[in-house]
Amino acid sequence: MNTIINAIPEYVITAVISAAFYFGLKYARGLIHSKIVHAKTEQSKTMWSLLEVMADTVVASLVKSGMSGDQKFSQATNTIQKVLIKQGFTNVNINAIQAAVQAAYEKSPLTNQKEEK
Repeated sequence: MNTIINAIPEYVITAVISAAFYFGLKYARGLIHSKIVHAKTEQSKTMWSLLEVMADTVVASLVKSGMSGDQKFSQATNTIQKVLIKQGFTNVNINAIQAAVQAAYEKSPLTNQKEEK
């Protein structure tokens, strides 16, 4: 009977430590998950910023070239895609690149766009 009474504090301490460890792991798991989501969000923001700047630059560099509009668009899209792959952004959708090129063309003061009234 005496050994059982002496073992009770050990069992209680073991249970408390186990419970603390379990809840600590659950908290750490949630914290790590939120850090991963934050990192992915930051990477996505960086990629979109890079895409916008590159589209503006490529469109500006191709304005005075002797190519047709379709050739300029294709050249700009291919150039941006290659640079993004070199920078490690391999999962960029081609439609997003094309949309960025189109937006850069539309907002560029170098292009000869006629506004319809």
